[in-house]
Amino acid sequence: MDKKQVRTDFRKNRSSRTRKKDWIDEIVADDDQEMDLDISSSDGAVDGEDSRDSGTTTAFSQKAHGTDQVRNRGIRSRDEASRRTERISGKGEISRRRTVTVSEIIEEDGETRVVPEIDQACTMAGRVLSVHGIYAYLLLEQGVTKNLNKPMEESNATFANGTVWRCTTRRLLWTLSSDQRHAVVVGDRVRFTPMATQMDESQEPEGIIERVEPRYGCLARESRKQKHIVVANVDQVLIVSSAASPEIKPELIDRMILAAEKGGIRPIICINKADLVEIASLMPLVGQYSRMGYPVLVVSAATGLNIGQLRRWMAGRETAVVGQSGVGKSSLLNAMDPTLELSVGTVSEENEKGRHTTTASRLIPLSLGGYMVDTPGIRQFQLWNVIPEEVINYYRDLRAYVNLCRYPDCTHTVEEGCAMKDAVADGRLDERRYESYCHLREDH
Repeated sequence: MDKKQVRTDFRKNRSSRTRKKDWIDEIVADDDQEMDLDISSSDGAVDGEDSRDSGTTTAFSQKAHGTDQVRNRGIRSRDEASRRTERISGKGEISRRRTVTVSEIIEEDGETRVVPEIDQACTMAGRVLSVHGIYAYLLLEQGVTKNLNKPMEESNATFANGTVWRCTTRRLLWTLSSDQRHAVVVGDRVRFTPMATQMDESQEPEGIIERVEPRYGCLARESRKQKHIVVANVDQVLIVSSAASPEIKPELIDRMILAAEKGGIRPIICINKADLVEIASLMPLVGQYSRMGYPVLVVSAATGLNIGQLRRWMAGRETAVVGQSGVGKSSLLNAMDPTLELSVGTVSEENEKGRHTTTASRLIPLSLGGYMVDTPGIRQFQLWNVIPEEVINYYRDLRAYVNLCRYPDCTHTVEEGCAMKDAVADGRLDERRYESYCHLREDH
Protein backbone atom coordinates (compact mmCIF):
# COMPACT_ATOMS: atom_id res chain seq x y z
CA MET A 1 0.00 0.00 0.00
CA ASP A 2 1.51 3.31 -1.08
CA LYS A 3 2.24 5.77 1.66
CA LYS A 4 1.38 9.44 1.36
CA GLN A 5 1.54 12.60 3.40
CA VAL A 6 -1.63 14.44 4.38
CA ARG A 7 -2.53 17.41 6.55
CA THR A 8 -4.81 16.31 9.37
CA ASP A 9 -6.42 17.82 12.46
CA PHE A 10 -5.10 17.28 15.97
CA ARG A 11 -6.74 17.71 19.33
CA LYS A 12 -6.41 21.16 20.89
CA ASN A 13 -3.88 20.34 23.58
CA ARG A 14 -2.28 23.76 23.92
CA SER A 15 -3.40 26.87 25.79
CA SER A 16 -1.98 30.20 26.83
CA ARG A 17 0.57 30.00 29.60
CA THR A 18 -0.58 30.84 33.08
CA ARG A 19 1.10 34.09 33.97
CA LYS A 20 0.68 36.66 36.68
CA LYS A 21 -0.60 39.63 34.70
CA ASP A 22 -1.54 42.03 37.53
CA TRP A 23 1.89 42.52 39.12
CA ILE A 24 2.14 46.09 37.73
CA ASP A 25 -1.20 46.96 39.34
CA GLU A 26 0.14 45.72 42.67
CA ILE A 27 3.21 47.97 42.33
CA VAL A 28 1.01 50.97 41.58
CA ALA A 29 -1.28 50.11 44.48
CA ASP A 30 1.67 49.85 46.88
CA ASP A 31 3.01 53.15 45.60
CA ASP A 32 -0.37 54.86 46.11
CA GLN A 33 -0.50 53.46 49.61
CA GLU A 34 2.90 54.97 50.42
CA MET A 35 1.75 58.30 49.02
CA ASP A 36 -1.37 58.22 51.20
CA LEU A 37 0.79 57.60 54.25
CA ASP A 38 2.99 60.60 53.36
CA ILE A 39 -0.06 62.79 52.92
CA SER A 40 -1.46 61.65 56.26
CA SER A 41 1.82 62.55 57.92
CA SER A 42 1.76 65.98 56.30
CA ASP A 43 -1.82 66.63 57.49
CA GLY A 44 -0.72 65.93 61.06
CA ALA A 45 1.90 68.73 60.99
CA VAL A 46 1.45 71.92 63.10
CA ASP A 47 -0.52 74.68 61.28
CA GLY A 48 1.24 77.96 60.61
CA GLU A 49 4.69 76.52 59.87
CA ASP A 50 5.26 77.60 56.26
CA SER A 51 8.47 75.67 55.89
CA ARG A 52 6.75 72.37 56.67
CA ASP A 53 3.81 73.21 54.39
CA SER A 54 6.20 74.01 51.59
CA GLY A 55 8.11 70.77 52.16
CA THR A 56 4.92 68.72 52.14
CA THR A 57 3.77 70.27 48.87
CA THR A 58 7.12 69.57 47.24
CA ALA A 59 7.12 65.94 48.44
CA PHE A 60 3.57 65.41 47.18
CA SER A 61 4.44 66.76 43.74
CA GLN A 62 7.49 64.52 43.45
CA LYS A 63 5.52 61.50 44.58
CA ALA A 64 2.73 62.16 42.11
CA HIS A 65 5.22 62.56 39.29
CA GLY A 66 6.89 59.26 40.26
CA THR A 67 3.52 57.52 40.35
CA ASP A 68 2.70 58.66 36.81
CA GLN A 69 6.01 57.27 35.59
CA VAL A 70 5.39 53.88 37.24
CA ARG A 71 1.82 53.79 35.85
CA ASN A 72 3.07 54.53 32.33
CA ARG A 73 5.68 51.81 32.63
CA GLY A 74 2.94 49.44 33.82
CA ILE A 75 0.78 50.16 30.76
CA ARG A 76 3.70 49.54 28.43
CA SER A 77 4.60 46.33 30.31
CA ARG A 78 1.01 45.04 30.05
CA ASP A 79 1.01 45.70 26.30
CA GLU A 80 4.30 43.87 25.88
CA ALA A 81 3.08 40.94 28.00
CA SER A 82 -0.07 40.76 25.89
CA ARG A 83 1.94 40.65 22.68
CA ARG A 84 4.20 37.94 24.07
CA THR A 85 1.22 35.86 25.15
CA GLU A 86 -0.34 36.07 21.69
CA ARG A 87 2.93 35.12 20.07
CA ILE A 88 3.70 32.00 22.12
CA SER A 89 0.23 30.51 22.61
CA GLY A 90 -0.69 27.52 20.44
CA LYS A 91 -4.21 28.64 19.56
CA GLY A 92 -5.80 28.89 16.14
CA GLU A 93 -6.75 26.49 13.37
CA ILE A 94 -3.32 26.45 11.74
CA SER A 95 -1.49 25.22 14.84
CA ARG A 96 -3.92 22.27 15.19
CA ARG A 97 -2.99 20.76 11.82
CA ARG A 98 0.10 18.71 11.09
CA THR A 99 1.48 16.67 8.23
CA VAL A 100 1.30 12.92 8.87
CA THR A 101 2.55 10.02 6.77
CA VAL A 102 -0.36 7.59 6.35
CA SER A 103 -0.95 4.28 4.60
CA GLU A 104 -4.65 4.88 4.00
CA ILE A 105 -7.59 7.15 4.84
CA ILE A 106 -10.83 5.41 5.83
CA GLU A 107 -14.39 6.37 6.72
CA GLU A 108 -15.82 4.92 9.93
CA ASP A 109 -19.37 5.82 10.95
CA GLY A 110 -19.26 9.17 9.16
CA GLU A 111 -15.84 10.09 10.56
CA THR A 112 -12.62 10.25 8.56
CA ARG A 113 -9.72 8.41 10.18
CA VAL A 114 -6.12 8.26 9.04
CA VAL A 115 -4.10 5.06 9.43
CA PRO A 116 -0.45 6.00 10.13
CA GLU A 117 2.32 4.43 8.07
CA ILE A 118 4.61 2.12 10.07
CA ASP A 119 7.40 -0.36 9.46
CA GLN A 120 5.53 -3.66 9.69
CA ALA A 121 8.78 -5.62 9.82
CA CYS A 122 9.48 -4.13 13.26
CA THR A 123 5.97 -4.63 14.66
CA MET A 124 3.70 -7.52 15.65
CA ALA A 125 -0.05 -8.06 15.32
CA GLY A 126 -2.11 -8.17 18.49
CA ARG A 127 -5.70 -8.17 19.69
CA VAL A 128 -6.79 -5.88 22.54
CA LEU A 129 -8.16 -7.88 25.48
CA SER A 130 -8.88 -4.99 27.84
CA VAL A 131 -8.03 -1.35 28.45
CA HIS A 132 -7.20 0.07 31.89
CA GLY A 133 -6.11 3.70 32.05
CA ILE A 134 -3.13 4.29 29.80
CA TYR A 135 -2.47 0.56 29.35
CA ALA A 136 -3.97 -1.84 26.83
CA TYR A 137 -3.48 -5.57 27.32
CA LEU A 138 -2.92 -7.60 24.14
CA LEU A 139 -2.51 -11.13 22.91
CA LEU A 140 -0.39 -11.93 19.88
CA GLU A 141 -2.60 -12.84 16.92
CA GLN A 142 -1.69 -15.00 13.94
CA GLY A 143 -3.53 -16.23 10.89
CA VAL A 144 -5.89 -13.28 10.58
CA THR A 145 -7.72 -13.89 7.31
CA LYS A 146 -11.04 -12.38 8.31
CA ASN A 147 -13.29 -11.53 5.36
CA LEU A 148 -14.72 -8.11 6.23
CA ASN A 149 -17.45 -8.48 3.59
CA LYS A 150 -18.72 -11.67 5.27
CA PRO A 151 -18.47 -11.03 9.02
CA MET A 152 -20.61 -14.02 9.95
CA GLU A 153 -18.06 -16.52 8.69
CA GLU A 154 -16.21 -18.34 11.41
CA SER A 155 -12.97 -16.62 12.33
CA ASN A 156 -9.78 -18.58 11.75
CA ALA A 157 -7.63 -16.11 13.67
CA THR A 158 -5.58 -17.83 16.34
CA PHE A 159 -3.57 -16.54 19.25
CA ALA A 160 0.16 -17.31 19.12
CA ASN A 161 0.44 -18.02 22.85
CA GLY A 162 -1.11 -17.13 26.15
CA THR A 163 1.33 -14.33 26.98
CA VAL A 164 -0.37 -11.02 27.68
CA TRP A 165 1.44 -7.87 26.57
CA ARG A 166 0.97 -4.59 28.43
CA CYS A 167 1.19 -1.72 25.96
CA THR A 168 0.91 2.03 25.95
CA THR A 169 -0.39 3.98 22.98
CA ARG A 170 1.73 6.03 20.62
CA ARG A 171 1.15 9.72 21.28
CA LEU A 172 0.19 10.36 17.66
CA LEU A 173 -2.88 8.10 17.98
CA TRP A 174 -4.49 9.84 20.94
CA THR A 175 -3.64 13.39 19.80
CA LEU A 176 -5.35 13.02 16.41
CA SER A 177 -8.61 14.96 16.39
CA SER A 178 -11.52 12.57 16.86
CA ASP A 179 -15.01 12.33 18.37
CA GLN A 180 -14.02 9.13 20.15
CA ARG A 181 -13.30 8.98 23.87
CA HIS A 182 -10.50 6.44 23.49
CA ALA A 183 -7.97 5.83 20.75
CA VAL A 184 -7.80 2.09 21.52
CA VAL A 185 -10.81 -0.04 22.49
CA VAL A 186 -11.49 -3.66 23.39
CA GLY A 187 -11.48 -5.88 20.31
CA ASP A 188 -9.16 -3.68 18.26
CA ARG A 189 -6.59 -5.32 16.01
CA VAL A 190 -3.37 -3.36 16.36
CA ARG A 191 0.27 -3.34 15.37
CA PHE A 192 2.69 -2.80 18.25
CA THR A 193 6.44 -2.52 18.78
CA PRO A 194 7.88 -4.80 21.50
CA MET A 195 10.03 -3.10 24.10
CA ALA A 196 13.40 -4.39 25.32
CA THR A 197 13.44 -7.75 27.12
CA GLN A 198 12.29 -7.47 30.71
CA MET A 199 14.91 -7.88 33.43
CA ASP A 200 12.41 -9.77 35.58
CA GLU A 201 10.79 -12.67 33.71
CA SER A 202 7.79 -12.54 36.05
CA GLN A 203 6.80 -9.15 34.63
CA GLU A 204 4.49 -8.81 31.66
CA PRO A 205 6.24 -8.01 28.37
CA GLU A 206 5.60 -4.43 27.26
CA GLY A 207 5.20 -2.64 23.97
CA ILE A 208 3.91 0.48 22.22
CA ILE A 209 0.82 0.42 20.01
CA GLU A 210 1.80 2.02 16.71
CA ARG A 211 -1.39 1.66 14.70
CA VAL A 212 -5.03 0.64 15.03
CA GLU A 213 -6.19 -1.37 12.03
CA PRO A 214 -9.48 -0.49 10.26
CA ARG A 215 -12.48 -1.56 12.33
CA TYR A 216 -15.72 -3.29 11.48
CA GLY A 217 -18.65 -4.34 13.64
CA CYS A 218 -18.48 -1.57 16.26
CA LEU A 219 -21.04 -1.19 19.04
CA ALA A 220 -21.01 2.48 20.09
CA ARG A 221 -22.92 4.72 22.47
CA GLU A 222 -22.78 8.38 23.49
CA SER A 223 -20.92 9.28 26.67
CA ARG A 224 -20.14 12.84 27.73
CA LYS A 225 -20.98 14.08 24.23
CA GLN A 226 -18.34 11.79 22.74
CA LYS A 227 -18.40 8.50 20.91
CA HIS A 228 -17.76 5.62 23.28
CA ILE A 229 -17.02 2.40 21.39
CA VAL A 230 -18.00 -0.43 23.71
CA VAL A 231 -16.40 -3.11 21.52
CA ALA A 232 -14.97 -3.35 18.01
CA ASN A 233 -14.58 -6.10 15.38
CA VAL A 234 -17.40 -8.42 16.40
CA ASP A 235 -19.86 -10.45 14.30
CA GLN A 236 -22.86 -10.48 16.59
CA VAL A 237 -24.12 -8.94 19.80
CA LEU A 238 -25.97 -11.00 22.41
CA ILE A 239 -28.53 -8.68 24.03
CA VAL A 240 -29.24 -10.27 27.40
CA SER A 241 -32.35 -9.38 29.35
CA SER A 242 -34.10 -11.09 32.24
CA ALA A 243 -37.65 -12.28 32.58
CA ALA A 244 -37.71 -11.09 36.21
CA SER A 245 -35.48 -9.54 38.87
CA PRO A 246 -34.93 -7.08 37.24
CA GLU A 247 -37.93 -7.03 34.98
CA ILE A 248 -37.48 -6.98 31.24
CA LYS A 249 -37.09 -3.59 29.51
CA PRO A 250 -38.17 -3.83 25.85
CA GLU A 251 -37.24 -0.20 25.13
CA LEU A 252 -33.65 -0.86 26.16
CA ILE A 253 -33.63 -3.88 23.85
CA ASP A 254 -34.89 -1.66 21.01
CA ARG A 255 -32.07 0.82 21.59
CA MET A 256 -29.43 -1.90 21.57
CA ILE A 257 -30.87 -3.42 18.41
CA LEU A 258 -30.65 -0.02 16.72
CA ALA A 259 -27.03 0.46 17.85
CA ALA A 260 -26.11 -3.03 16.64
CA GLU A 261 -27.66 -2.60 13.20
CA LYS A 262 -26.09 0.84 12.81
CA GLY A 263 -22.69 -0.76 13.51
CA GLY A 264 -23.31 -3.60 11.07
CA ILE A 265 -23.64 -6.28 13.78
CA ARG A 266 -26.17 -9.10 13.93
CA PRO A 267 -28.34 -8.73 17.08
CA ILE A 268 -29.45 -11.80 19.05
CA ILE A 269 -32.00 -11.41 21.85
CA CYS A 270 -31.53 -13.62 24.89
CA ILE A 271 -34.05 -13.66 27.76
CA ASN A 272 -32.50 -15.16 30.89
CA LYS A 273 -34.06 -16.30 34.20
CA ALA A 274 -36.93 -18.06 32.47
CA ASP A 275 -37.24 -20.29 35.55
CA LEU A 276 -38.67 -17.35 37.54
CA VAL A 277 -41.80 -16.88 35.38
CA GLU A 278 -44.20 -18.83 33.25
CA ILE A 279 -42.56 -19.18 29.85
CA ALA A 280 -45.94 -18.69 28.17
CA SER A 281 -46.00 -15.09 29.47
CA LEU A 282 -42.88 -14.32 27.42
CA MET A 283 -44.25 -15.61 24.13
CA PRO A 284 -45.93 -12.36 22.96
CA LEU A 285 -42.63 -10.50 23.21
CA VAL A 286 -40.67 -13.40 21.72
CA GLY A 287 -43.11 -13.63 18.82
CA GLN A 288 -42.92 -9.89 18.21
CA TYR A 289 -39.15 -9.88 17.68
CA SER A 290 -39.18 -13.23 15.87
CA ARG A 291 -41.63 -11.93 13.25
CA MET A 292 -39.17 -9.12 12.50
CA GLY A 293 -36.42 -11.65 11.81
CA TYR A 294 -34.41 -11.33 15.03
CA PRO A 295 -33.15 -14.56 16.65
CA VAL A 296 -34.67 -14.89 20.14
CA LEU A 297 -33.67 -17.44 22.76
CA VAL A 298 -35.33 -18.01 26.16
CA VAL A 299 -32.75 -19.47 28.56
CA SER A 300 -32.07 -20.14 32.21
CA ALA A 301 -28.56 -20.21 33.64
CA ALA A 302 -29.93 -21.86 36.79
CA THR A 303 -31.67 -24.82 35.11
CA GLY A 304 -29.62 -25.03 31.91
CA LEU A 305 -32.62 -24.36 29.64
CA ASN A 306 -31.45 -23.86 26.01
CA ILE A 307 -27.80 -23.41 27.08
CA GLY A 308 -26.78 -25.93 24.41
CA GLN A 309 -28.47 -23.86 21.71
CA LEU A 310 -26.72 -20.72 22.97
CA ARG A 311 -23.40 -22.56 22.88
CA ARG A 312 -23.94 -23.50 19.23
CA TRP A 313 -24.79 -19.89 18.32
CA MET A 314 -21.59 -18.58 19.90
CA ALA A 315 -19.14 -21.33 18.87
CA GLY A 316 -16.53 -20.02 16.44
CA ARG A 317 -18.09 -16.55 16.41
CA GLU A 318 -17.04 -13.17 17.72
CA THR A 319 -19.76 -12.10 20.13
CA ALA A 320 -20.29 -9.05 22.34
CA VAL A 321 -22.46 -9.72 25.40
CA VAL A 322 -24.42 -6.66 26.57
CA GLY A 323 -27.34 -5.97 28.86
CA GLN A 324 -28.41 -4.10 31.96
CA SER A 325 -26.95 -4.86 35.39
CA GLY A 326 -28.31 -7.92 37.17
CA VAL A 327 -29.69 -9.84 34.18
CA GLY A 328 -27.20 -12.67 34.73
CA LYS A 329 -24.69 -12.19 31.92
CA SER A 330 -21.78 -13.66 33.88
CA SER A 331 -23.88 -16.58 35.19
CA LEU A 332 -25.05 -17.32 31.67
CA LEU A 333 -21.52 -17.33 30.29
CA ASN A 334 -20.30 -19.58 33.11
CA ALA A 335 -23.10 -22.02 32.33
CA MET A 336 -22.17 -21.97 28.65
CA ASP A 337 -18.40 -22.37 29.26
CA PRO A 338 -17.54 -23.51 32.83
CA THR A 339 -13.82 -22.81 32.26
CA LEU A 340 -14.46 -19.04 32.31
CA GLU A 341 -15.10 -18.83 36.08
CA LEU A 342 -16.44 -15.27 35.90
CA SER A 343 -17.41 -13.44 39.10
CA VAL A 344 -21.13 -13.42 39.82
CA GLY A 345 -23.05 -10.83 41.84
CA THR A 346 -26.51 -10.60 43.33
CA VAL A 347 -29.48 -8.34 42.65
CA SER A 348 -30.60 -5.84 45.26
CA GLU A 349 -33.88 -6.88 46.87
CA GLU A 350 -34.86 -3.23 47.50
CA ASN A 351 -34.72 -1.83 43.96
CA GLU A 352 -34.08 -4.98 41.87
CA LYS A 353 -30.94 -3.43 40.40
CA GLY A 354 -27.80 -5.38 39.79
CA ARG A 355 -24.36 -4.60 41.11
CA HIS A 356 -21.50 -3.97 38.70
CA THR A 357 -19.65 -7.29 39.02
CA THR A 358 -18.00 -6.70 35.63
CA THR A 359 -16.34 -3.29 35.83
CA ALA A 360 -14.62 -3.12 32.43
CA SER A 361 -15.07 -4.70 29.02
CA ARG A 362 -12.73 -7.58 28.26
CA LEU A 363 -12.24 -9.98 25.40
CA ILE A 364 -12.18 -13.66 26.43
CA PRO A 365 -11.23 -16.56 24.12
CA LEU A 366 -13.73 -19.43 24.37
CA SER A 367 -12.77 -23.07 24.74
CA LEU A 368 -15.43 -23.99 22.16
CA GLY A 369 -13.87 -21.67 19.54
CA GLY A 370 -14.17 -17.97 18.83
CA TYR A 371 -14.34 -15.47 21.63
CA MET A 372 -16.75 -13.20 23.42
CA VAL A 373 -16.54 -9.74 24.98
CA ASP A 374 -17.99 -9.46 28.48
CA THR A 375 -19.17 -5.87 29.07
CA PRO A 376 -20.26 -4.01 32.23
CA GLY A 377 -23.96 -3.72 32.99
CA ILE A 378 -25.77 -0.87 31.24
CA ARG A 379 -28.52 1.07 32.97
CA GLN A 380 -29.08 3.53 30.14
CA PHE A 381 -27.95 3.46 26.54
CA GLN A 382 -27.69 6.77 24.70
CA LEU A 383 -27.30 6.31 20.96
CA TRP A 384 -24.45 7.98 19.11
CA ASN A 385 -24.76 9.98 15.88
CA VAL A 386 -28.42 9.18 15.26
CA ILE A 387 -30.69 11.92 13.91
CA PRO A 388 -34.48 11.83 14.39
CA GLU A 389 -35.17 11.31 10.69
CA GLU A 390 -33.23 8.02 10.51
CA VAL A 391 -34.71 6.38 13.62
CA ILE A 392 -37.63 4.92 11.67
CA ASN A 393 -35.24 3.09 9.31
CA TYR A 394 -34.18 0.79 12.18
CA TYR A 395 -37.73 -0.26 13.10
CA ARG A 396 -38.39 -3.11 10.70
CA ASP A 397 -42.06 -3.43 11.55
CA LEU A 398 -42.83 0.29 11.28
CA ARG A 399 -40.87 1.42 8.24
CA ALA A 400 -43.14 -0.45 5.81
CA TYR A 401 -45.77 2.27 6.40
CA VAL A 402 -43.50 5.25 5.73
CA ASN A 403 -44.42 5.58 2.02
CA LEU A 404 -48.14 5.33 2.75
CA CYS A 405 -48.34 8.59 4.74
CA ARG A 406 -49.95 11.71 3.25
CA TYR A 407 -46.86 13.88 3.74
CA PRO A 408 -43.40 12.81 2.52
CA ASP A 409 -41.73 14.41 5.57
CA CYS A 410 -44.16 12.90 8.07
CA THR A 411 -42.66 12.40 11.52
CA HIS A 412 -45.41 9.86 12.41
CA THR A 413 -46.13 11.63 15.68
CA VAL A 414 -48.66 14.48 15.29
CA GLU A 415 -49.53 14.68 11.57
CA GLU A 416 -52.96 13.90 10.17
CA GLY A 417 -53.18 11.25 7.49
CA CYS A 418 -50.31 9.26 8.97
CA ALA A 419 -50.55 5.63 7.84
CA MET A 420 -48.48 4.47 10.77
CA LYS A 421 -50.79 6.02 13.36
CA ASP A 422 -53.79 4.53 11.58
CA ALA A 423 -52.16 1.09 11.64
CA VAL A 424 -51.58 1.37 15.39
CA ALA A 425 -55.20 2.44 15.95
CA ASP A 426 -56.43 -0.52 13.88
CA GLY A 427 -54.23 -2.98 15.78
CA ARG A 428 -52.04 -3.84 12.77
CA LEU A 429 -48.95 -2.44 14.52
CA ASP A 430 -47.90 -3.02 18.10
CA GLU A 431 -48.58 0.03 20.26
CA ARG A 432 -45.56 -0.56 22.47
CA ARG A 433 -43.21 -0.55 19.48
CA TYR A 434 -44.76 2.66 18.20
CA GLU A 435 -44.33 4.35 21.60
CA SER A 436 -40.74 3.10 21.70
CA TYR A 437 -40.13 4.81 18.35
CA CYS A 438 -41.71 8.07 19.58
CA HIS A 439 -39.59 8.13 22.75
CA LEU A 440 -36.41 7.38 20.84
CA ARG A 441 -37.13 10.08 18.30
CA GLU A 442 -37.76 12.63 21.05
CA ASP A 443 -34.38 11.82 22.63
CA HIS A 444 -32.61 12.72 19.40
